[in-house]
Amino acid sequence: MDWKKCFTSYQDAFINDLRGLLAIDSTRDDSSATINAPFGKGCRQALDYMFALAKRDGFMYQDYDGYAGVICYGDGEESVGVLAHLDIVPIGEGWSKDPFGGEIVDGYLFGRGSEDDKGPAMAAYYAMKMLKDQGIQLQRKVMLILGCDEESGMQCMEHYKKHGEIPTLGFTPDADFPVIYGEKGGLHVDLLGEIDNSVIEEIHAGEALNIVIGKADMQVHNWKEEYAALFDFYLQCYDLKGEVTYENSHATLHIEGKAAHAMEPYMGVNAALHLFNFVGTAMGDTFAKKTYQLLANWQGKELGILIDGADMGFLTMNLGKVDIENGKAKLQLDIRYPNDADVHTMRKAIEEACQGYELTPHVYNKANPLFVDPNSELVQTLTSVYQAYSNDYETKNMTIGGGTYAKKFEHFVAYGPLFPKQDKPKGLVVGGCHQADEGIALSDLFTATAIYTEAIARLAGGNQYEKNKDHLHPGPRGGQRGYDSHPDPLPKLR
Repeated sequence: MDWKKCFTSYQDAFINDLRGLLAIDSTRDDSSATINAPFGKGCRQALDYMFALAKRDGFMYQDYDGYAGVICYGDGEESVGVLAHLDIVPIGEGWSKDPFGGEIVDGYLFGRGSEDDKGPAMAAYYAMKMLKDQGIQLQRKVMLILGCDEESGMQCMEHYKKHGEIPTLGFTPDADFPVIYGEKGGLHVDLLGEIDNSVIEEIHAGEALNIVIGKADMQVHNWKEEYAALFDFYLQCYDLKGEVTYENSHATLHIEGKAAHAMEPYMGVNAALHLFNFVGTAMGDTFAKKTYQLLANWQGKELGILIDGADMGFLTMNLGKVDIENGKAKLQLDIRYPNDADVHTMRKAIEEACQGYELTPHVYNKANPLFVDPNSELVQTLTSVYQAYSNDYETKNMTIGGGTYAKKFEHFVAYGPLFPKQDKPKGLVVGGCHQADEGIALSDLFTATAIYTEAIARLAGGNQYEKNKDHLHPGPRGGQRGYDSHPDPLPKLR
């Protein structure tokens, strides 16, 4: 079956359902948390919205205390899982479009979550819907698992794993095509303590650990009028926007940087780090100068954790949150490390590097790396489906610095929805995930839906698929060089 052709009759309904989901502000909000809404009313509303669609379309579904929900198709002792999330990162500033409006411009759908991860979640849902509507009988149950806390800790999946059914294998539509078979591990470091003899009075910057600080304000004392010219010169040197307001010996410094995902901190400009740099150099503040020296390098060089992994490349580090007030300081780091790094060695190196620094490091291993054999049948099956629908035989499967739900389960990888080599219309600003004006091409989302439909059918052993696994010509193998030509089999159907 040509699922892309089949989907044409679903497109209008798909857009309508997705716009309804995008209209919900599902940012985590602990202030509105209740027993059945542990991440706030918005996340609860988004989960209920998906349950309403499931009820409308005749699917079975189950709520796991508001942490997560499952929508199911078919039955069987074994299952194929699709892991998506309904929560979003904070909106931030700089939008030219309504972040909840679902506006369509030049074939692009805009809204927070359109790319990460409401759009892909809806694509997976419609993949199940098409399979059901077409009467495809599966040997494995299909489980769309919808979490509500992916962006701020993945507590949702930890809760689900304790109370729900664990899928046999599957994927998460929360990354890039073709297949993401490896993800870096995650360390969080809290730098805590009291600071003395610093000109810094107050700074509260950063929306989330997994976002580069895009703007920041810092209040300082011992300000001198001549510092204003130095601040303007600093902004010019680094091509930054900012301003200073001051009265007598007190000043507020503002710098606008550039937000970016923490897995690629080099794509952003950390406003807080620039403030530390200026205050440390121009105003001679020892604490600010040391902070910048330790944290400025996105590879963690000064912390002694510079690592270039054989499979996943360099470790990355992001200063995601800064809170200083009344002499008490808390700086939080998001570190993504390759699979051949040793957590104990990194912790020791960070502690040694911070000796003599006013803040004490507290290191937490938040997530181990994910690495699935790129020659496994799971990876190869997903690759062949992608190639058949995209006609892209050049792009290689890869590893990333981002963290997805795939880390939480065995035999899981990340799979789309973003396609390589995207050419956007001239003059149209389209932000990526976690950015202002987040948007996604509807044509890409439609193709991704077809890919997910075929992939689920192949993995779940659909009645027409087990008999003829090559009904879609796989083309050249998925670009896996240097691996055994005999892939590891999928877990066997009982």
